[in-house]
Amino acid sequence: MAEKRDYYEVLGVPKDATADQLKSAYRKLAMKWHPDRNPGNPEAKEKFQEASEAYEVLSNPEKRQRYDQFGHQGMNFGPGGFDFGRDFSHSGDFQDIFESLFGGGDGGGSPFEGLFGGMFGGGRRSRPDPTGPQRGEDMTMTLDIDFDEAIFGSQRSMDLTLPDQCPECKGTGAAHGAKRVTCPTCHGHGQVVGGSGFFQIRQTCPKCGGVGTVVEKACSKCRGTGQVRVPRNISLRIPRGVVTGSRLRLSGKGAGGLRGGEPGDLYVLLNVRPSEIFEREDLDLYVDVPVSPLLAALGGEVDVPTPDGLAKVKISGGTPNGHRIRLRGKGVPDLRGGAAGDLYARIVFEVPTRLTGKQRGLMQDLAKLLDPSNFPEGQSFASKTKVFYQHKDKLQQKN
Repeated sequence: MAEKRDYYEVLGVPKDATADQLKSAYRKLAMKWHPDRNPGNPEAKEKFQEASEAYEVLSNPEKRQRYDQFGHQGMNFGPGGFDFGRDFSHSGDFQDIFESLFGGGDGGGSPFEGLFGGMFGGGRRSRPDPTGPQRGEDMTMTLDIDFDEAIFGSQRSMDLTLPDQCPECKGTGAAHGAKRVTCPTCHGHGQVVGGSGFFQIRQTCPKCGGVGTVVEKACSKCRGTGQVRVPRNISLRIPRGVVTGSRLRLSGKGAGGLRGGEPGDLYVLLNVRPSEIFEREDLDLYVDVPVSPLLAALGGEVDVPTPDGLAKVKISGGTPNGHRIRLRGKGVPDLRGGAAGDLYARIVFEVPTRLTGKQRGLMQDLAKLLDPSNFPEGQSFASKTKVFYQHKDKLQQKN
């Protein structure tokens, strides 16, 4: 089996591509390679499947974060791998895209309705019932957390102001006794047409939101929206091992539903502040440990900070500056329950300062006792430098 291509390469987008860039790239590929536009062409079907799989992963922040961290091994599709009919979750979005590009909605149908009908389950979506239950919108917020919280996890309490059903009109948006009438902007169609000639763009009516009707007189409390903003206190558990870009879902904590509809979900996008001690790379941690050159020369123990506490680490005499020590399993806990990462401690020499006269004298006595053989790296460097200049002299003589 051929090795899978990088998802970003499949869509032809950079690693930092935005949601709009991803959608635009996938739309072009879907239009080009959809099997209905390429009947009997197995290569087209394969390319369409490949592009759909790439978009499914990269358009989802959680899946994208796992892919960026673990590659294809971090993906977990069903039996047999990615299946468009089972795993693709953006049919609603792309029905809107294709309808806006190619028209439809006045009874005549879109020129591509048959082409993409099977792709999106067939048929057009019915208009929302302005008097029936309506699910609340999903809400997204960004939360800054400390590096410590990302490593150890934490419990947060957040005070938010979120949309909820208007108590005055019960979510209808209408004043008491008011009726719904045909929308004067779209004349009941739910859509408005822009552009002229061959290329026309159909968009949801901004006046009625695609319903086709508006209230005769708006509710004075919510101004016809059916919603008011109310304060809420929400508890959030941050699990161990999250990273910047991790998205937590709080079911039913988003905007309130209308007319008996269930509430939406709240998505919390995390941004982890940098640590003053550690640097993180995937599940591994890196830390610089200041050490006296004398301790490194003689050998001894150093204290290395880890998430579990200080670890006593022995270093051998003659340990060089920049030497790296690996502490297995002392890194970041795996968010998915796997093994924790490792911690790498780098020995960094700290030159003593503010010496007393006696200390300076002792160090000068030590310096007199040392000779070049005590500094093999310096000898090696001097030898390489000498060869470099010898080569330079030969080249200049030839010129």
